[in-house]
Amino acid sequence: MITFAICDDEPLMVRELTGHLTSYMEGKQITAYSVSSFSNGCALLESGSSFDVLFLDIQMEQPDGMETARLLRQRGDRSLLVFVTVLKECVFDAFQVEAYDFLLKPLDNVRFHQTMDRVLRSLEQRTAGGIVIQRGTGCEVVRLSDIVYCEVLGRKIYLHKSDGVVTDYYDKLEDLEQRVDGRFFKCHRSYLVNLDYVRGCQDGQVLLSQGECIPASRLRGRELTQALLRHMKERGI
Repeated sequence: MITFAICDDEPLMVRELTGHLTSYMEGKQITAYSVSSFSNGCALLESGSSFDVLFLDIQMEQPDGMETARLLRQRGDRSLLVFVTVLKECVFDAFQVEAYDFLLKPLDNVRFHQTMDRVLRSLEQRTAGGIVIQRGTGCEVVRLSDIVYCEVLGRKIYLHKSDGVVTDYYDKLEDLEQRVDGRFFKCHRSYLVNLDYVRGCQDGQVLLSQGECIPASRLRGRELTQALLRHMKERGI
């Protein structure tokens, strides 16, 4: 469950931000999230709640957004803080409270999506080297180190894990490729392989430590060998 909060003293902006957020999450087919709203900094602070992501207006009655952010950080709040403001010059003060990003009013849809793409990637990195996948009405965290290889069949991704369990969900391989780290290599148009589990490449096949084989594109064979050697060097093997 991803928790969002919006703190803004303008009801219209709260509705607009909620609409942008809902549209984005629906587009990503993520349903496991919640949105809370607060009309001022006092209400947010008094709630005592913590959130994964906080959209915070800067220009509010005291405490304004900047002061609210300082008070939150002082009590150890580690939410991804996105300031929403009409004043560009306020952006420089945002670094003092470890702001994650800022959005200018009126909201730009493209800019909002770019910010949210970064937000989701950062939340994934916080899950100890894992990715969050959507399955039905819920979500699941899968550690990258547990994934041996990823296979796409139709509209589904199949994550083949080291314990023999195969987890499937709806996604595109191109999108998954952007979410995993450098240990993964696209050895075939339908496969991403974790180089930690690769033991060699022969006759158009990638040999895995569990004894399995998956296809390797003829055009990517040389790149795979170079990637594997580089990966082994990085690991000190």
